[in-house]
Amino acid sequence: MKYIYIVLVSMLLITACDNELDQTPPKELESSALSNFTPVLYAAYHYQTGAATPLVLMGDFRADNMLMREEPFPAFDRYNKDLAGGDLVEQFFRPFYLNLYKSILSANNVIDNSEKPTEVAEAKFLRALSYFKLVMAFGDVPVNLSPSPSTSDLSILVRKPAADIYDNIIIPDFQAAIAGLNNSLRASGRATQIAARGFLGKVYMHRGNYAAAATELSAVVSGAAGAGVIFEPSFANVVTDASREILFATKFSTSVSDVYGFTEFEAWFRGADTKSPTPLDPRLTAAFDASSAAGGGTDLRKALTVDVANSRGSKYTGALNQDFIELRLTDVILMYAEALNETTNANGAQSATILAGLNPIRTRAGLNSLVGTALTQATVKTAIAKERRVELALEGHRWFDLVRTGTVDSEMGASINSNYYVFPIPNSEVTATNGVITQNPGY
Repeated sequence: MKYIYIVLVSMLLITACDNELDQTPPKELESSALSNFTPVLYAAYHYQTGAATPLVLMGDFRADNMLMREEPFPAFDRYNKDLAGGDLVEQFFRPFYLNLYKSILSANNVIDNSEKPTEVAEAKFLRALSYFKLVMAFGDVPVNLSPSPSTSDLSILVRKPAADIYDNIIIPDFQAAIAGLNNSLRASGRATQIAARGFLGKVYMHRGNYAAAATELSAVVSGAAGAGVIFEPSFANVVTDASREILFATKFSTSVSDVYGFTEFEAWFRGADTKSPTPLDPRLTAAFDASSAAGGGTDLRKALTVDVANSRGSKYTGALNQDFIELRLTDVILMYAEALNETTNANGAQSATILAGLNPIRTRAGLNSLVGTALTQATVKTAIAKERRVELALEGHRWFDLVRTGTVDSEMGASINSNYYVFPIPNSEVTATNGVITQNPGY
């Protein structure tokens, strides 16, 4: 069964109070009274739907791929305190923040109470994924590992350092998911061992631990076929719900409404929201043109990603309730090449071998191999980054890649204060806690 959501249980188990971390189930539905935690696990999956659109738009509209047109939304491109404005917070940052903490609370209930090891492993996967998204977007965030956090202990609301959250929650939870899962649930859209390994590799990339990243990503690449993950021969199929290179996607259903109440990500890219009817940033068009010019042909990804004539994206079909692909095989292949370059190519001797690993991606795009075009560690790094930019455009990665690689200023063509590498904490969280939850500097 493709869709796994049970929304009514999620609404009964989790009730929003003044602050999104300050949540306890109704007394008659305390976790101790439950014996079946499968619906609670499904709630943790379902809340991910509330974070999908905000995350994708942060990744592409904050960077140089897409543009907002109607105030106050162009604050995405101003890199100042304007981004903390009310409309932006309510439409993007608050739903993102709120629903990820609801997913975490549901996951905590499963982890602490379920007697099914596979359910616990899935819940740890979802908790790790939720905190990974939160720290990428906001940096330091509050941590709750309890299924029923105290409403009187304000210490739980104090933001914890992102580094500690990576080391003490995200990495251990993904490791536990790897140990506790197999790949049998992939077809149903649930967490799998290979997806957990792919995300752990991505986490290590964000931490700058390239050796550990290479180990995990190598295992994904070598084990993909055995897990039913296949490199799509046609780029037209890579972001469809039927894509065979999906490692993990947040599923949307035509029969069950998601928890995000605004325009969905695919419509934003197509210019279907009045706030940005022509969202295409000319710099993305230029990146595709440069890829074609350097690649010995026309980059086939251009026409399948952007509609230049109408200044909008064309990567998504406009199908109702399109899934959000969180991780796919090509992303892993590109990260693996980057990790190898960082760990084995200091003198440039491995440049050809590393770039040869990208040949399937280049062939699918109708372009020549990159072998011989970059000979040093630095130029190989640049070549991989350019490939990531056009391959993964409109999938929510661009801004987070720039921050991760320290290339914000060079790629954006401006000196941007690092305060604005992260996004504003919803002000409702700051005011509801009397400042115990603090705002990010600059906002």
